[in-house]
Amino acid sequence: MARLLRMPEVAANATEAVLSGWPIPENILFRSADTIATVETEKAVVDVPADAEGVILKTLVSAGARVEVGAPIALLGEPGEQVDDLGALLSQLGVGSADAGSEVASPMAASSMSATSTATSSMSASSTSGGTADGRGSRIFSSPLARRLAKEAGLSIADINGSGPGGRVVRRDVEQAAIAISDASPAAAAAYDDIPHTRMRRAIAARLTQSTRDAPHFFLRGSACVDKLLKVRARLNYSGIDSAATPLRARVSVNDLVVKAAARAHVLVPEMNVIWTPDATRSFSAVDLSIAVATDRGLITPVLRSVDQLTLSAVASASSDLVARARSGHLQQDELEGGTMTVTNLGMFGTEEFAAIINPPQSAILAVGAALMKPVVRKGRLRVGTVMTFTLSVDHRPIDGETAARWMTEFISMLEEPVRILV
Repeated sequence: MARLLRMPEVAANATEAVLSGWPIPENILFRSADTIATVETEKAVVDVPADAEGVILKTLVSAGARVEVGAPIALLGEPGEQVDDLGALLSQLGVGSADAGSEVASPMAASSMSATSTATSSMSASSTSGGTADGRGSRIFSSPLARRLAKEAGLSIADINGSGPGGRVVRRDVEQAAIAISDASPAAAAAYDDIPHTRMRRAIAARLTQSTRDAPHFFLRGSACVDKLLKVRARLNYSGIDSAATPLRARVSVNDLVVKAAARAHVLVPEMNVIWTPDATRSFSAVDLSIAVATDRGLITPVLRSVDQLTLSAVASASSDLVARARSGHLQQDELEGGTMTVTNLGMFGTEEFAAIINPPQSAILAVGAALMKPVVRKGRLRVGTVMTFTLSVDHRPIDGETAARWMTEFISMLEEPVRILV
């Protein structure tokens, strides 16, 4: 029996998401648990699995459409099921312009559109085509997303040629019109380009603005001589065995050792393993830490779970997997939620030191600088050593300066005596 597939709430408290794509075409059999849709949030592309075997009788929104949570996005049927009148069936299921997704039309809209071609009639039955009259009184059909984008760009729908079924104006038509006008404008010769904000860029801006507004930051700086640490890393990678006699599944990076040291410091100073909530300071028993990953879409901070319980080999393997999937856009939403601290490393770019903004609702972020040759003093004697600088940004609401200072002391001590990381 035919049923509606609705936009899921892929992120906590989300009110909308973008329908990224349809991996399985219409009327092609899919199995239970197959991915039948992909949905894009601000930070991840989430697969929507099928809960049973069936076929997609009709997709109700096109790829790239912004859809409210709970809105219909497709009509699903049983294996081999065929429907003669999709428009009538959608009407029976209560899919109207007020209920459908951003690019879904009510069946009522279909009756007002020309049926001069099968393709046009089919799309009319399943697409919400909002209309605007042009100067000749003709009706111009367009998707809600296209109308919104046109309004934001200062364009009139009546001036845009539609490439959709029946001349319907869709998202790509608005984008192409905006580019054409920009290229034709004298301002296009100026020495700058306006790059439209992506959903992720807007989300990053909103979260960091919230962080600097709501979380009173204070900062601690520490330096560690890491010659021993680098020797331990080289020995581990050469032998292929970690301290727990476990074969390494991925090469250990300096960042893996830093993350493991941070988790150990959280165990020794549990007052740091907290976050601020409106009603209480929430303390955690397991140590979940985020790692900052630069991607083509922006900065993503996937979470390593229970780092305090993982071997170094497991940390290296899990980090490598998260980084790879973050850059390919295949993280799940729950892999981006939680944690009490983020480790962000710009050392590979030669940055000596920097201060980072806390990723809410976490309570701290550790900024890792480059390993540089510097003069160091040991037992009253001057020599050259490899030094890394760390800046800890802390939310002063749940954490006091003395607590953060004790944490930094433990953290630096473990980097300089890395055997403490491995035990």
